[in-house]
Amino acid sequence: MSANTGNKTWAGAAKTELKPARFETLSVGLVGARGYVGIELLEIIGSHPLLDLEYASSRLFEGARISEHAKVSFGGQKFEHITSENVVERSADIVILALPDAAATPFIDAIEACPKNPRLIVDLSADKRFTNDWVYGLPEHNAAALRSATRISNPGCYATAAQLVLRPLLPLLTETPHCFGVSGYSGAGKNRSDRNDHRALANGVLPYKLVNHTHEREIATHLDANVRFSPHVAPFFRGIAMTVQVRLSEYTSAAALRELYIAAYHDHPLIEITGEDTPRVQEIVGRDGAEIGGFSVNPERPDEVAMVCTIDNLRKGAASQAIQNINLTQGFGELTGLSTGFKENGE
Repeated sequence: MSANTGNKTWAGAAKTELKPARFETLSVGLVGARGYVGIELLEIIGSHPLLDLEYASSRLFEGARISEHAKVSFGGQKFEHITSENVVERSADIVILALPDAAATPFIDAIEACPKNPRLIVDLSADKRFTNDWVYGLPEHNAAALRSATRISNPGCYATAAQLVLRPLLPLLTETPHCFGVSGYSGAGKNRSDRNDHRALANGVLPYKLVNHTHEREIATHLDANVRFSPHVAPFFRGIAMTVQVRLSEYTSAAALRELYIAAYHDHPLIEITGEDTPRVQEIVGRDGAEIGGFSVNPERPDEVAMVCTIDNLRKGAASQAIQNINLTQGFGELTGLSTGFKENGE
């Protein structure tokens, strides 16, 4: 049942689901625990009633207590340094790889060469996003395949926001849509570059890789449609604002678009439709879902429309989406360990 508060519509309540009695607790191994996404994953796992941390791997943090870097202690557990050579010596029901692009493949190859595989591998890099051997983990649009998956490729953060906007419009597109993305600098990771350097970002935004970005190819591949994508980094830490401009095959209105999206996401409690109100990055930070709105129609050419999707790049764009996918594969409640962020009193 959807909940309505002003112009905002949510498809469910905000309460985190509790542990169902019939499920066993599963062990999780996390490789790449030092990064921003790794820390988010540790904190979600720490509050998840059906997941226990088996190990957290970080070469630089090896020997340090997890509680020194994350808001969770796991009983004093420490970071370990686990390599692609010895990862198979550790037993975990679920292995999450939160590594940069190309760094996950050696771990995947080692695990899959072992006779005893974990029941599930979740890869947050782009390494498996373009292969049919792995299930693409966009749960709002691929839940049926995810429920039986043993190998999941988690979508990229920009690609998540763009696809959440574009999928309901696919039957109506007549021209190549344009996606203008602005991300906080945490999306560039911890290794220093112009995209996470405060001096380079001060008082402005930094455009980068304006053609053939990996996420542009990812969006186009999984929508089976051409797209243009322009990424930018801004001097705030986390969050993404994705503005999408499209031309449709018919005239429309902001009210009609709102109804289209409410219908498309009625059964998806992590998606919030804000109508003509434009979603703000400041309001999505730390939340596990997405906001879609700011529906705008050109009054002179009402087949030209624009809208905005906001997500927290570290949560719905990475860590919480990985947990959402794990929940689906294991038959847990989809929101177990997560929250929509919706306040039932509308405040």
